[in-house]
Amino acid sequence: MTEISDGNALKARASELVDRARVLRQEIAKSIVGQEELIEHLLLAVFAGGHVLIEGLPGLGKTLLVKTLAECTGLESSRIQFTPDLMPADVTGTRVIEDHEGNRAFRFQKGPIFSNLVLADEINRATPKTQSALLEAMQEASVTVANSTFELARPFSVIATQNPIELEGTYPLPEAQLDRFLFKLEVQISSEDDLVKILGSTTGTPPPARHEVLSGHDLIEIQDIARQILCGEHLLRYVAALVLASHPNPSSDPQTQRLVRFGASPRAGQAIILTAKVRALLDGRPCVSREDVDATTLPSLLHRVVLSFEADAEGVGVRELLAGWRQAADQAGQD
Repeated sequence: MTEISDGNALKARASELVDRARVLRQEIAKSIVGQEELIEHLLLAVFAGGHVLIEGLPGLGKTLLVKTLAECTGLESSRIQFTPDLMPADVTGTRVIEDHEGNRAFRFQKGPIFSNLVLADEINRATPKTQSALLEAMQEASVTVANSTFELARPFSVIATQNPIELEGTYPLPEAQLDRFLFKLEVQISSEDDLVKILGSTTGTPPPARHEVLSGHDLIEIQDIARQILCGEHLLRYVAALVLASHPNPSSDPQTQRLVRFGASPRAGQAIILTAKVRALLDGRPCVSREDVDATTLPSLLHRVVLSFEADAEGVGVRELLAGWRQAADQAGQD
């Protein structure tokens, strides 16, 4: 690919797309009060071409956020309401018999996964068998049915919402599927001031219609340009050391050995670097900084580290362990 610095036309196009990305964020903020960090991280993941898992209690606006994003990007979107009786064919599609002038033949009827933006609503209310129907689509951007493989069109992102796993009627997502999500984002309850704004805006006159800001082609361009952002080897080594520090082994610190069962996969490092590149692009910089890496580390690791029972009992999560992993990665860079 051509580097951003090689052509004025490409630089001008990149600048235009960055400006429109800022407008997109402002447009989404008209419907989603507060939650600035949540919106920022969601856009980083979508601009990187990845999938997002959004977790939060019911009624916090998870579904509204995704629907707003679809409207403001003009993407072909679909919504799958995950329930315990949902079957894999309800997601991917199925073969049906067609009768044409007396001749019967099978035809593949595409399911809702064949969209640019797929909202998998309350994904952890479906059984693991149905959840796994997304595995190939999320990793290979394709669907295989009856020995036939169908490619999914770009851009393609799955944005799944889930309620906290402790709630009744939920099933934990398999680790293999969790690893395919670029980010895991947690929706927090709004502040009092934001809640007042929400109550006022949702109980008054309907809000104005949202405008399309970016097209699917624009998103593909952003995804391609972001990969051209430079990332120094020292940052690549830092991220590699950070991922390794999350694994319990004889050389790791005692807290990690005791509280972590399995560390993050290489996909975590890929997610950190790729979204850091998007963050640098949106800030108008040609190179990734340490600040970009630090900003994208937690949502990349949050769902990829499997903690021990001791960690659950002590209320210790990835957030609390991350500081030690960063310190170990910094130390590895100095050695």
